[in-house]
Amino acid sequence: MTRLRQLQERLAGWPLASLALFFLLATPALAQEGEPSPADSPTGQVFRWLNFAIVFALIVYAFRKAGPFFRSRAEEISRKIAEGARAREAAEKQRREVQEKLAGIEKEVAAMRAEARRGAQAEAERLQELMRTEAETIEHAAQAEIAAAERAARLELKAAAARLAVERAEVLLRQELTPQADAALFGHFVAELEGSAQ
Repeated sequence: MTRLRQLQERLAGWPLASLALFFLLATPALAQEGEPSPADSPTGQVFRWLNFAIVFALIVYAFRKAGPFFRSRAEEISRKIAEGARAREAAEKQRREVQEKLAGIEKEVAAMRAEARRGAQAEAERLQELMRTEAETIEHAAQAEIAAAERAARLELKAAAARLAVERAEVLLRQELTPQADAALFGHFVAELEGSAQ
């Protein structure tokens, strides 16, 4: 704004300076009005008109030379005003966008919290299902291990019972197998063999 004022002050000074110069040059002619002077003669009239033409030509020349300068300055000022208006519009648009984003941020935060709750609940359910599955797997493995241990114990018990029965039978056979029983048993065996051979 100060540059615009400076320009206006400069422009305002030109007509005043031109007018002051005109009166300065015309003052000697006006001062001698009361008495007949040589300026009233035809030669003086020519010099007056010549003086007027020179001053007028200087004024016209000054305006012509200053015209493009003032036009370019006016165009530059108009361009800067337009740029300022565009910048202000862009800033207003950006301010509105920021306000809209700030207004929507609470909704986004609420949506993110709800999504986090849903995710945590789904994860908890998944972990519970995983724990239940693991517990069932461990239980099945333990039952299979118990059944295998039970079978192994039964087999071992049967083997021990058979061993004890054989040992007991051996002891009984030694007690009951006397040389006479042995001979009778041998004879009976030989007789069976002879009977089967025929």
